[in-house]
Amino acid sequence: MKLLNVSGSPHVHSDETTKKIMWRVNLALVPTLIVAIAFFGLNALLISIVSVASCLLFQWLIEKFLFKTKSTISDGSAVVTGLLLAFNVPATREMILLVIIAALVAIAIGKMSFGGLGKNPFNPALVGRVFMLISFPVQMTTWPKPGETLFSLISVPTTDATTGPTPLGLIKENGVQAAGDVMNYFVGNIGGSLGEVSAVAILIGAIYLLCRRIISWHIPVSFIGTAFIFSAILWLCDKTTFVDPLTTILTGGIMLGACFMATDMVTSPMTKAGQLIFGCGCGLLTIIIRNWGNYPEGVSFAILLMNSVTPLINRWCKPKRFAN
Repeated sequence: MKLLNVSGSPHVHSDETTKKIMWRVNLALVPTLIVAIAFFGLNALLISIVSVASCLLFQWLIEKFLFKTKSTISDGSAVVTGLLLAFNVPATREMILLVIIAALVAIAIGKMSFGGLGKNPFNPALVGRVFMLISFPVQMTTWPKPGETLFSLISVPTTDATTGPTPLGLIKENGVQAAGDVMNYFVGNIGGSLGEVSAVAILIGAIYLLCRRIISWHIPVSFIGTAFIFSAILWLCDKTTFVDPLTTILTGGIMLGACFMATDMVTSPMTKAGQLIFGCGCGLLTIIIRNWGNYPEGVSFAILLMNSVTPLINRWCKPKRFAN
């Protein structure tokens, strides 16, 4: 009897291919990359190039010498991992070398150790990011200040002479009175990781993915909506302790995580109901970690925790059967 072999997810029921999807995700990340370079200068560009090149190299080496299979680096998934990894680190000189180690962890441990694309239970870029946060806490919490204008590619030096805390760090240390102008958070003139600085750039990429039906609205809306509602409840209960909901969703990695990392087709639930549960869980855990955890940010941990329960969500929210 001839056996039917089923490949790993994502399973695309259209003329789309995994390669097309991955490269469109890369295209959607371009606006965020441009804004990061504009505000943080050459360091942002170098970190992104090194991160992408390292992910491609490590995946090629593993497939050639360990798996002894044909290379799949042209499918664009390693480029996505490299860009997202770069977007999760500060634009300092130290990160140019450290991101190589993070790329090895992301590709070798977070992705290839499970068999490659479609088989990894956790988002590889977040695996690399959390590894760096635990292993190199000082470097991962040294934040360069963005330039005062969009010409910071010229005006901001590539040294690390000017550093400062992120808005979340300021709020964590000094309370809600340290919150700044919401418009700066929206445009991107704030300290933080490369991919945390501009909500508008992230939204441009997310809208493109939604229009191309690469992602659906369920995870981003439930993630951001839950974070907004939960933080609003806390803020209304005590405005002197908790941050207002708009500042909450525009600072840190909520926008990037909700639109580009939580929506990973491999590590998120398959059904729409499951995606809503997944997004709500990410939003809830993010606010809990931010307000009562040791870290001012909680997006990475929240998404990884929800990645771990994705199989359970898939079993609970099974798609409708059309035959026995």
